[in-house]
Amino acid sequence: MNQNIRVRFAPSPTGPLHIGGLRTALFNYLFARKHGGVFVLRIEDTDQTRFVKGAEDYIVESLDWCGLTPDEGPRQGGGFGPYRQSERKSQYKSYALQLIENGHAYYAFDTPEELDSLRKDHESRGETFVYDARVRGSLRNSLTLESGEVDRMIASGTPYVIRFRFEPDAEILMQDLVRGEVVVNTSTLDDKILFKSDGMPTYHLANVVDDNLMAISHVIRGEEWLPSLPLHVSLYRAFGWEHLMPKFAHLPLILKPAGKGKLSKRDGEKGGFPVFPLEWKDPVSGEISPGYREEGYLPEGCINMLALLGWNPGTEQELFTLDELINEFQLEKVGRSGSRFDPEKTKWFNHQHIQGMRDEELIPAFQSVIKAKGIDLEDSRVGTLVPIIKPRIDFIHELWEESWFFFHAPESYDPAVIKKRWKEDTPEKMEKLAGAIEGCEPFTAESVETVVKELITSNEWGMGAIMNAWRLLLVGAAKGPGLFDLAAFLGRDEVAGRMKKGINEIDK
Repeated sequence: MNQNIRVRFAPSPTGPLHIGGLRTALFNYLFARKHGGVFVLRIEDTDQTRFVKGAEDYIVESLDWCGLTPDEGPRQGGGFGPYRQSERKSQYKSYALQLIENGHAYYAFDTPEELDSLRKDHESRGETFVYDARVRGSLRNSLTLESGEVDRMIASGTPYVIRFRFEPDAEILMQDLVRGEVVVNTSTLDDKILFKSDGMPTYHLANVVDDNLMAISHVIRGEEWLPSLPLHVSLYRAFGWEHLMPKFAHLPLILKPAGKGKLSKRDGEKGGFPVFPLEWKDPVSGEISPGYREEGYLPEGCINMLALLGWNPGTEQELFTLDELINEFQLEKVGRSGSRFDPEKTKWFNHQHIQGMRDEELIPAFQSVIKAKGIDLEDSRVGTLVPIIKPRIDFIHELWEESWFFFHAPESYDPAVIKKRWKEDTPEKMEKLAGAIEGCEPFTAESVETVVKELITSNEWGMGAIMNAWRLLLVGAAKGPGLFDLAAFLGRDEVAGRMKKGINEIDK
């Protein structure tokens, strides 16, 4: 294991893990495995007001379902723990004070009411209030107050925040592995809050401090964090850690199916597709959001789909196992522009991965489906059905929909098919067909096929008309797999019984 390559997935437990977050975890995992490095899970729970019960367990279960198990994390432990930021709370203040001491940060005592008044005042003039180098000299902070006054206010418990101090009108030069060189002028930045008087750091301070203490070598995260990059790079430089600064890579957005805007939960609700890996039940509202796992998607299909949202292998290959993704993955092949999410393509990936499963791998899933319907069947019998049904399904839960007629005779017959396929002479032809089939020996798909085709040829009947009418008798509709396979599975008596019953029912 290359201990020098260390990446982290650092979600906040504020709700279910969006597939955009899952893709971030995937790319971190692939990069770590590709280079023999370490994949770290860190829970960033400094904002306790947004903490949602059960969210951390959901994140861990989602990663496990996809096979993206961390090397270090809250469950696994490791030499750089603890791996929840709330458990690292005691260390952050000293770093905030260090920035104050070296002139890169300052105390700010402005009350929420005072700041709100300033915002409204600016809005009335058609301007936006920004706490930056242009205004900080006129506000209540340690840059304008005497040091004795600052000490007294802190000692008396006056609420404060610690803000980063950007140099005015300076250019910050940064490198991104996806976007190349990025340059930002500090005149566009506000003095972000790093630490609050309640003893908790903001995301920015905790993130940078923890990445440094955990020896993170590469920060691979979503494009939405790109505006934070100037502050994070500036923090590394302010701490004197520039030589230890990780390399940054900001992944492109996953876009709505229409192509404009970031994919959201609402898009899934409107389009009837999940945007979360697992089903999520909101602990407050009780609202249930669907998940890929519960909708019948394989983790392999889900991972394959996500990998190609933003990453291009540079070949025509679309189907990948996790091991193949690890082997092929390169950050240099991650694109800059957003990738449109396609629900139908997602189904296609799932279908392809189901087809790639060995037949015996599907037997347990098939057994669980039919046992739920009260059907008890030996594995060997179920095994004969798998290669017949597998090509017809996109999801595991479709096994029953595509196979129920192997277990139950139809109770009704599709009127539209009757009108189209059931002619005046059809009952007579079906009687002859039933008699011929009954004489098959042995009763196999091959022998049934031979007898049926010989009967059709000798009588100069149309193949389509006969086969569609026969399907109607066995299935009750114009659907289902090959009739010879179906007949062989049902057996002589069941086929004869269904045909006799169907002829009588339809003739009524």
